[in-house]
Amino acid sequence: MDNYMKQFLRYLDVERRYSPETVKAYQRDILQFVGEMNDAGISSFNQVDRTFVKIYLGRLHRAEYSRTSISRFLSSMRSFYAYLYEQQVVEDNPFASVSYKKGQSRLPEFFFEDELRQLLDELPVKTPLELRNKALMELLYATGMRVSELTSLRLNQLKWDLGVILVIGKGDKERYVPFGEFAHDALETYLNESRSELMVKRHVDHDVVFVNYLGEPLTARGVSYILDNIIKESSLSATIHPHMLRHSFATHLLNNGADMRTVQELLGHASLSSTQIYTHVTKDALQHNYAQFFPRASRSKKRENGLDLSQFKQ
Repeated sequence: MDNYMKQFLRYLDVERRYSPETVKAYQRDILQFVGEMNDAGISSFNQVDRTFVKIYLGRLHRAEYSRTSISRFLSSMRSFYAYLYEQQVVEDNPFASVSYKKGQSRLPEFFFEDELRQLLDELPVKTPLELRNKALMELLYATGMRVSELTSLRLNQLKWDLGVILVIGKGDKERYVPFGEFAHDALETYLNESRSELMVKRHVDHDVVFVNYLGEPLTARGVSYILDNIIKESSLSATIHPHMLRHSFATHLLNNGADMRTVQELLGHASLSSTQIYTHVTKDALQHNYAQFFPRASRSKKRENGLDLSQFKQ
């Protein structure tokens, strides 16, 4: 069983080009299930049936695993057994017909346009690392790239003459994404004045765009660390993660009139249904703006700007 699992994980890494974090998540789910198989005296993946799967799901539910965690586990095992079936290791996929209803989906977190503008304008640009951070933030927001797409970005993917970036997404799917003047200028400054300085200290030589203070390729964890520090040093009292910039990119496009198909293409979504969640986000943005600007949205509006209307008598 261990050999089959290693083959599957290598398939995810090499052929599907999944991120290391995603591969580790699959590995955790499979190992957990194998442990359950061992406790039940099951020594072969082919011996697992639909009844055993449902019993195990019931145990996860009683152990108070979240619906999201259980659904993720099902997805991992369904993919694993589909691979085993293709390799003729098993005769059936017992996970194929088992489903577990997810809880209500949470809307993706995003910044409002004025918040993000303030955050980007406040970024210092004096040191090589500050120039890198400015380019990183501008590019994440300007393109909606996933953090894995950003950290794997190479110099030859930057098409300066066309004003676009060749983004290589999940499953090696390629797409061209434009990047605007702010991102263009920040990225050009970083490459000309900062990247080579960071790399020459350790005599590093490679073509990955974003590097750490040692000149080595930046990791996804490194990006999260950078964004955390940017927020801590800003005047905003918000939290941040790399996907928030992707969510903000999509939300702001739709709020300003972009059509759904365009946003789908820019994000690299295989299905339009993945993009449709942002229609709910834009409704949330409209509600926020309504509450903020409409004078009769709430009773507290009459006291804004220090004016208490109750002092005026008819």
